[in-house]
Amino acid sequence: MRFASLGSGSEGNALLVEASGGTTTTRVLLDCGFSAKEVERRLARLDCRAADLDAIVITHEHTDHIGSALTLARKWSIPLYMSWGTARAIGADEANVELNVLWGDESVAIGDVSVLPFTVPHDAREPLQYVFSDGACRLGVLTDVGVATPHITSVLSGCDALVLESNHDVAMLAASRYPPSLKARIGGTHGHLNNEAAAAILASLDRSRLRHLVAAHLSQQNNLPHLAQAALAAALGASAIDVVVATQAEGFDWLVL
Repeated sequence: MRFASLGSGSEGNALLVEASGGTTTTRVLLDCGFSAKEVERRLARLDCRAADLDAIVITHEHTDHIGSALTLARKWSIPLYMSWGTARAIGADEANVELNVLWGDESVAIGDVSVLPFTVPHDAREPLQYVFSDGACRLGVLTDVGVATPHITSVLSGCDALVLESNHDVAMLAASRYPPSLKARIGGTHGHLNNEAAAAILASLDRSRLRHLVAAHLSQQNNLPHLAQAALAAALGASAIDVVVATQAEGFDWLVL
């Protein structure tokens, strides 16, 4: 199994997960937060085409995550997977697409990939985050979440790779020009993780199998890559260079498990 990001941040998010099972290869796109043309351009950087996708899995209905999912699903007959709340929020339940409804803690098989959705606190209709597995390795993804929960710790413990939101630095957000209401939303229990909160989640996990750690969904206005890397590295007891940063423009290249 391997994974790569098309881009991560408030302007668009998409993560490509690929697993092979001997004679077959499965490619799943987690979120699709760019225009159809931009998704296809960014997929090409990873030697992949939209027509190669076996599924698009969605975390929640916010624009930077749903983007062109319905458009690409219709154009290339790609099955969509999401919660019922998300489907209702974007009209997928009435669109001409193959819709598969997901429920928290109920795994589904998509080709060679097992997908485990889990519920998180975020200001969306029915948000889910995910763990992907090929039977041997586990990739955990946690973005767009306001606060840690015991369930999150339980689900993400023992992963071989982790993509973890480090959205903002508390001091930078407080000093920003954002209106008080937006600051409260971002920093609230249904908003986004700051660097220290992300590090605390990381410290709470069983990290005995962890080989790849990615800091994701960084705010371009209220965070800096080196601040996110330093916070997560401290929780790992590792060097900052051991933490990959998913950027808005480039995401990150293939990481192999």
